[in-house]
Amino acid sequence: MIFNNRHRKIPVPFVKKLLLIVAIAFTSACSNDNPVSQAKPSAKQLPNIVILYADDLGAGDLGSFNQSSKIPTPNLDKLAMQGLSFTDAHSSSGVCSPSRYALLTGQYHWRKFHDIVKTFGESVFDPEQLTLPEMLQQKGYTTAAIGKWHLGWDWSSIRKQDAPLSAVAPNDFDWHKAIENGPTAHGFDYYFGDNVINFPPYVWIKNNRVTQIPDTMVDGTLWKNKEGKMRYREGPMITGWDPYENIPTTTQKGIDFITEKAKHQQPFFLYFAYPSPHAPIIPNDEFDNTSLAGPYGDLIVETDDSIGQLLSAIDKAGITDNTLIIFSSDNGPENYAYLRDQKFDHWSSYPFRGLKRDTYEGGHRVPMIVRWPNHVQANSKTDELVSQIDLMATIAAIIDFSLPGDAAEDSFNLLRLWTGQSAKSPRHALVHNTTKGKFAIRSNDWTFIDAPSGNQNGNLARFNYENWQKKHGYQTDDNEKGQLFDMQNDSGQRFNLIEKHPEKARQLRQLLEQIKTQDGSAPHLNK
Repeated sequence: MIFNNRHRKIPVPFVKKLLLIVAIAFTSACSNDNPVSQAKPSAKQLPNIVILYADDLGAGDLGSFNQSSKIPTPNLDKLAMQGLSFTDAHSSSGVCSPSRYALLTGQYHWRKFHDIVKTFGESVFDPEQLTLPEMLQQKGYTTAAIGKWHLGWDWSSIRKQDAPLSAVAPNDFDWHKAIENGPTAHGFDYYFGDNVINFPPYVWIKNNRVTQIPDTMVDGTLWKNKEGKMRYREGPMITGWDPYENIPTTTQKGIDFITEKAKHQQPFFLYFAYPSPHAPIIPNDEFDNTSLAGPYGDLIVETDDSIGQLLSAIDKAGITDNTLIIFSSDNGPENYAYLRDQKFDHWSSYPFRGLKRDTYEGGHRVPMIVRWPNHVQANSKTDELVSQIDLMATIAAIIDFSLPGDAAEDSFNLLRLWTGQSAKSPRHALVHNTTKGKFAIRSNDWTFIDAPSGNQNGNLARFNYENWQKKHGYQTDDNEKGQLFDMQNDSGQRFNLIEKHPEKARQLRQLLEQIKTQDGSAPHLNK
């Protein structure tokens, strides 16, 4: 029995019932007033996190970002309907390895390197550097990377002592040994993939060991080429290797991982990196002619289909409401896009100028979607400036992890923007870079390219560039003083205003140099 302040006895069952009614009423009131929860999840409610990372996919390739796209992407369009789409999201670089490094560390790639990791290249990570998966491991997550890695390994750990460093034949390596300093050395409990689809060794790698012994050299003529160049780098391969099996095999591995980990209380992190639509353009035959943009479009359809299978596995496992999904691409589309636009009337970077490698928007402005039921508003969009670099600080806020001063040095916490607590991004400036010595900076509504041109794809005449310019309303605007664009009124970067606003260009160059000389630009470094 319980006594009230007048000492009258109240039956315990009645009290429990009353408390239940109050709790339900309170919950209902909160739900009606605030449909998107802002509360941080408790330790037992930490969300599963899945990053779906495409390769060389442009903003104009998705139907939800471009209504004129010639490529059907129903699963990604559905994801956009269920989450928040970012129309001003950027990769750190206009090429692969640097963008992946920045996403997984929260640091501008150019503070350390600029180029992609070469064939049999070393790891880009410092041993003491905190990575996104390592941070999640400290909060109890089990972590996995499936698919493309392209961030280096210590291949010398399996190279035979008498083999020259330039040797790449099968017998130059001891394939029975563990390959050190790969994904499992930097925060991933599990890895399955082929490192890079067009780089040796051409064999599946599980954790840090090959699953079969390479016994021959790659021969790209073994497989049908559907668009562009195959671009297979010379090196060891297993007999019977088939790059067409890449997406189906990794997709099934992703489904298996999700299905198994959903059975346990421990939250999981899955970094699923696609090889597509990067070359080789090899959609499986069942996807031929499923788009109106040629084999490139068909490969995106296959990628979208894979994403649909992974999302379906999450649904079937009953973990949708407690799983954060992040989709994006490592950089803009390859320069084949000029000819594709001419042939199929599909501009993969729409509505932007430039492609992969470029410091123009099309090189690094990429589609990005975040879905997190009950936290991120469904079917919403934001035009605020964000970067993939910001994922680490944002996820740190979600899991209540205090970032040290020597980690995620350029990462901004976007959680309030994601959840609708704020309509503004805390990020007001972002440095763009692909090639050493060629930088650009975005600051609020202005972009300054500190080079005569933002083109980094060489001579564009081979792509009938003049015809592309006429079609899209551009003219050559190279200027030794640089290039300046008003992004509020000219996001397509058609009008170089460097001569009209030299003082604005000077201010932006000064800000660029300031950020470049700092150890980091993230707000948490000043705490």
